[in-house]
Amino acid sequence: MPKVLLTSVCRPLGVRYGDSPSVGYELLHEQVTRAQGLFSPRSHHIQFSLEYIAENLEAPTTVLQYPSSRELVRELRQGYDVVAVSFVLATYHRMKEVVALVRRHSPQSKIVLGGYGTVAPDEMLRPHGDHICREEGVGFMRRLLDEPEIQMPYRHPLIINPLRVFGKEVSRTGIVFGGLGCPNGCDFCCTSAFFKRKHIRLLPTGADIYRVIERYLEVDPQLSILILDEDFLLNRRRAMEFRECVLRGGKSLSIFVFASIRALSKYTVTEILEMGIDGMWIGYEGTRSGYAKQMGRPVAEIFHEYREHGITILASMIVGFPYQTPEIIEEELSGLLALRPVLAQFLIYGPCPGTPFYDQVVREGKLLPAVAEDPALFYRRGSGFYAMVSHPSMTSEQIEAAQQRCFEEDFRRLGPVLHRSVERWLEGYLKLRESPSAFLRAKAARIAADLRGAYPLFLVGRLFGPTAEVRRWIGGLQQRLHAALGSPTWKERLQSVVAVGLASWTGLTLRLGLFQHPPLVRHTFRIPGASAGRAWRRLRSEDPAGPLIHVERRPAATVWVRLEGQLTPAAAGQFVTDLRAALARRKDRVVLDLARLASLEDRAVSELVAGLKGHYDRIRIILPAAGEFAALAAIFPLYR
Repeated sequence: MPKVLLTSVCRPLGVRYGDSPSVGYELLHEQVTRAQGLFSPRSHHIQFSLEYIAENLEAPTTVLQYPSSRELVRELRQGYDVVAVSFVLATYHRMKEVVALVRRHSPQSKIVLGGYGTVAPDEMLRPHGDHICREEGVGFMRRLLDEPEIQMPYRHPLIINPLRVFGKEVSRTGIVFGGLGCPNGCDFCCTSAFFKRKHIRLLPTGADIYRVIERYLEVDPQLSILILDEDFLLNRRRAMEFRECVLRGGKSLSIFVFASIRALSKYTVTEILEMGIDGMWIGYEGTRSGYAKQMGRPVAEIFHEYREHGITILASMIVGFPYQTPEIIEEELSGLLALRPVLAQFLIYGPCPGTPFYDQVVREGKLLPAVAEDPALFYRRGSGFYAMVSHPSMTSEQIEAAQQRCFEEDFRRLGPVLHRSVERWLEGYLKLRESPSAFLRAKAARIAADLRGAYPLFLVGRLFGPTAEVRRWIGGLQQRLHAALGSPTWKERLQSVVAVGLASWTGLTLRLGLFQHPPLVRHTFRIPGASAGRAWRRLRSEDPAGPLIHVERRPAATVWVRLEGQLTPAAAGQFVTDLRAALARRKDRVVLDLARLASLEDRAVSELVAGLKGHYDRIRIILPAAGEFAALAAIFPLYR
């Protein structure tokens, strides 16, 4: 069986290393909150697709997230038949660096290029890869590896992203992969063009989505959830089925989704809240951009209603539309900021290969000469922070300056996103705390806990806010919050002082460029002998008289235990004893993979059921198709 390595491009990334602005490891700090300095929330984002693909292959697979060149070379020496590199257009030059290392240190490896960077034409990619993936990755890789086709929904990995404020972890988010592509077909949209305006539902039903969320909540009941799906609410049937699952489950959730005005117009705000949704990314784009996704209820009406119900909105605006002038950009910016989004993004209208806008620009010869003559430079600048198209009324420098001013004015006028978030939560708490719905009252109680945890933010804001007006607003917000939830305790007052020190240190590390890069993240899937921790290694067995037992640590405090061959009653008894001992010593959750068991006697089933009683909530199972295993499905939850 071939051995596979899936890797991102190498660190370090960033402007000081020759990359474009926004190229890095963080969506918030590098892009959305880039002007907010020490107030910027920090969260490193791995290449989620690599973990997802690895979970759904049969071949032994290793995943590397942001290795250094030295770490990549060390891994290549382990011997891999296939090396797949994920990249975006703006990291095309970084992909070439990785490929050069693979060819030097693992010349026998076949190289696969994947990710949205593959919108580049074949003549720019073929010299660097043996295969190019321009489709959904699981199906492509399984065909490449001669593995049988599997149906959706695929197995869903658990990927948890921590969020840090002033260097301290304040929350964690579980990532749910709902779908790929978008049918809206905006002329600038890479994801829509990549999948030819089709929506691929990785989780076809609302129940499928909710089952994944339940698995996350087993790990941590307080997790927030991010559903990655370009316009999650566009499919009303799936969304309303999901709502029914949420209401039936009765748990207070905190879910962030991507949505359009067109989709949101299909729902009441109560229906949105009953799905557990309290945050969303909305494409504001421009008031005259005329995209179909913007049709529906008035934007101001939706923003106002959602604001008073405590729903966080991240609004994205585009700078550099042909109709825009400096005055129109200012008008649209002021209009957006008047709606008081919690977060705002401003990107330059840019042509991505494969999109209608790119085709138009090339056809009309509007690419600026520097990038028209140098495709590699065009790719490197394809980050949303360079103006690369001839504009009717503005120079590239004017457009780029206008974009920078938008980020700065957002911070200067509305203040730090941390305090804007608190304001939104407070509005939601006051609105929902006396709701006739028990579900929404429970949501208010969850918001109250989050608000209480935000008390230490205010002293920092009053000291370091961007303007005197913003600092006064932060002080007033603090008074409103204390009036609603009570004065701070001595512990919270002490935490406020500590937060000032942490914020000052955060500002210093930003100015000096210290500690800005993530460490290597390395995960193994089905690699024989992979590290699993001492308590779990004791489960391993290669006894020819019993089952072959493989043990492997996976992300999100999960251990994968795979049994192959035949499980007799005696072997089942010993396995249960060892597994109970490991569960007693560790807090990890277990995936018990029985898919490769050839047979399982009834008495062995009884041993598993009786011996693991009391641990059912920490174990999920994968069953083969054989009916003799069905009894286990009635006891243990399935892994999906």
